Amino acid sequence: MKAGDRVPANQVIVLFGATGDLARRKLLPGIFHLAQVGLMPESFRIIGVARRGMGVEDFREQARQAIEASGREDMSPPTWDPFADSLRFVSVGEGFDPLREAVAEAREELGAEARVLYYLSLPPAAAGGTVEALGAAGLGRGARVITEKPFGTDLTSARALNTLLHSVFEERCIYRIDHYLGREAVQNLLALRFANGMFEPVWNRNHIDHIQIDIPETLSIEMRGSFYEETGAFRDMVVTHLFQVLGFVAMEPPISLEPKPLGIEREKVFDSMPPLRPENVVRGQYAGYREEDGVAPDSDTETFIAVKAFVDNWRWEGVPFYLRSGKRLAESRHLLTVAYKQPPRRMFPLDCDQIVESFGHDHLTFELGDPGSISASFLAKVPGPTIRLGEAHMRFNYADTFGGTEGALDAYERLIYDVMVGDRTLFTSSDAIERLWEISTPVLDQPPPVFPYEPGSWGPVEADALIAPRRWHLPSNHV
Repeated sequence: MKAGDRVPANQVIVLFGATGDLARRKLLPGIFHLAQVGLMPESFRIIGVARRGMGVEDFREQARQAIEASGREDMSPPTWDPFADSLRFVSVGEGFDPLREAVAEAREELGAEARVLYYLSLPPAAAGGTVEALGAAGLGRGARVITEKPFGTDLTSARALNTLLHSVFEERCIYRIDHYLGREAVQNLLALRFANGMFEPVWNRNHIDHIQIDIPETLSIEMRGSFYEETGAFRDMVVTHLFQVLGFVAMEPPISLEPKPLGIEREKVFDSMPPLRPENVVRGQYAGYREEDGVAPDSDTETFIAVKAFVDNWRWEGVPFYLRSGKRLAESRHLLTVAYKQPPRRMFPLDCDQIVESFGHDHLTFELGDPGSISASFLAKVPGPTIRLGEAHMRFNYADTFGGTEGALDAYERLIYDVMVGDRTLFTSSDAIERLWEISTPVLDQPPPVFPYEPGSWGPVEADALIAPRRWHLPSNHV
């Protein structure tokens, strides 16, 4: 543990969906890593919950295999055995009485001051019923709850889910998780903007031409056909991840980096965004999607999305924000590109026009995938007796500069830790969630057509027309 790190109070962590994919890949390995670096409470219990029954020893073995598969941890008996002893398992297939008994027993073991945290690693359709059952069983009083995205599927369902959650939990105890905001590189945006005099003065419409937030993936929907049919790329990526990153990029300087001032400034960004226009959205579907398990043979669900959005305030008036994400694309990256306005270049020789045309805009590129990097791309004079311009690049690599990533937390680990200590900085309020669905309503009510694209491409060609006369700064350009 580092100086200044807070130690969470003793915790009872109730993990719904404990046998699911997210629990195996991220949550169980993540909590184990928190324990290894000294960021778990002095005493804790983890109660795995699922509908189907499982013995506690079977659950411990599943957890052990999941942690081993993560490849990060020392699994020797001195480290594994105490963690294994903290694991419990409860089936709720016949009701929540066994869970109520397990929580009461765990709190008795840990002491009266122990906090209870529910992690709902569940699809949206199951989350509501679980919250109702927790309320009916009297298990919500004083507890915290983490809900996974997407938070609803439209404005009506988001409001209904908020109303349901508020009937069981206080708003300050509800943590709507977006793992993208847990990345070090995303949080580094705050440091770069507000701690450096060279950036914030030019972070506005007078100097910036456009901004691009780009999260392409090479993966397919990976056996999640039923889930994806209910959500699609717009609900899965734009309303949750991309809009949240946009909030960090476009916010005004907060009076401090405490959760409340940061939340206020991010929500001002969302309030300043006019509703999306369907003609500013391009939807695509990769060839072969309709043959995936769980997908309707005539599905028009989008696996690619490109959006042109605006923030209608003094700082950003007229600056387009281009958001893009999709499955089965050419590369997997997590990029923010800030493109600056082009200056007059009349003083340079005419034969410089070709390089200027191919280069486009000077830009800063943030690699938001951990460990992250920042690069600057600009024009410079090519050595020689005449004036010739050429592309030049400078790069900051987070891992190289700060001595690697040993001890760093991944996104889920950081966010789980924040919930245990009650830090809401990287979480979104009910008002913000509802505002984002309100912005999205015109596209959900009148979705534009779905265009086909080939796997391994950059999506449908119609996305190029959306950004024209500008062009996408492809991830392959930033090396």
